[in-house]
Amino acid sequence: MHDDARFDTRAIHAGQAFDPTTGAVIPPIYQTSTYVQDGIGGLRGGYEYSRGGNPSRTALETQLAALEGGIRGLSFASGLAAEDALLRTVLAPGDHVVIGNDVYGGTHRLVRRIFGAWGIRHSTVDTSDLDQVRAAVELGTTKVLWVETPSNPLMKISDIAALTELGNEAGVLVVVDNTFASPALQQPIGLGADVVIHSTTKYLGGHSDVVGGGLVFAAGQEELAEQVTFTQFAAGAVSGPFDAFLTTRGIKTLGIRMQRHSQNALAIARRLEEHAGIARVLYPGLESHPGHELAARQMSAFGGMVSIDLDGGAAAARRFAESTELFQLAESLGGVESLVNYPSEMTHASVRGTEAEVPESIVRLSVGIEDVEDLLEDIDRALARL
Repeated sequence: MHDDARFDTRAIHAGQAFDPTTGAVIPPIYQTSTYVQDGIGGLRGGYEYSRGGNPSRTALETQLAALEGGIRGLSFASGLAAEDALLRTVLAPGDHVVIGNDVYGGTHRLVRRIFGAWGIRHSTVDTSDLDQVRAAVELGTTKVLWVETPSNPLMKISDIAALTELGNEAGVLVVVDNTFASPALQQPIGLGADVVIHSTTKYLGGHSDVVGGGLVFAAGQEELAEQVTFTQFAAGAVSGPFDAFLTTRGIKTLGIRMQRHSQNALAIARRLEEHAGIARVLYPGLESHPGHELAARQMSAFGGMVSIDLDGGAAAARRFAESTELFQLAESLGGVESLVNYPSEMTHASVRGTEAEVPESIVRLSVGIEDVEDLLEDIDRALARL
């Protein structure tokens, strides 16, 4: 594969050289825990024990780096495992983190409860407001600026380039959670980010059949990449070979899937805007969205996530979430099938009572790649029950 290969070509071919023994187009799954050595310390290809490295995981990590334009990718057992490894490597007691006020509930819980107990302080701000971020950064103490755009579940859009410039001036590591957009639609490293994180469970895996996480490091972060690689090895939260294979397989269709997710989501967002019982439709592809112009600049399309704020409050939101049929009520997102989620009591229940609390009137849709007319009919039936 040429170095200048385009996105869909990289998604299919990066880390996917055919098997030299048999010529198999798809590399085999290396379902092994250990490797025979050619004498003591004589490692074949550098593989010794599968916590330290496995060819199936290496293939995925190569793929992740190629998709995001980074110098190294690392694959973990979950998105939170990836976050934990990065933060444990970067932070020490007394350090400070600036984090968005609308991020995945598990991320906020990790920073607040796990790292908070270890002496890490944090400030929760609206990262779409540069002045708030600038005021929250403590020179010399703030070590990480955590950005999630589009955000979960309120779909806020933050200016990655401006935030990375701010972070660079303050000597702060800028980490971007690119899970909602995926590298098919947004390239944070190209906009200046230091590290990109993914829950590969979501759009990268794409089929709701594997749990995983990934980190990708930008050029200039080679030392940090080595340090996090050591943390990954020493703490052990690695993805297994079959999980890595499933994620790699999902990534190969990422580009075309994200096109369909985006098309379907835009059609549904426009339909929802027409309904009198909905106060706001939160989708950056709509001209009414406050971050629409910024999203159009830093994303190639607007993704498959739509949130709605219902006039009837919690009661209406619950009724809608429990009335759809094709949109199945479940946590997670990014699969080929459509899901509906009530964040206040599901994905974001852990942030109730904090600055990241989600209003009870919010419902989140993960729009799949089914026929859009069937999805619209499902939405219409649910809205008729409000």
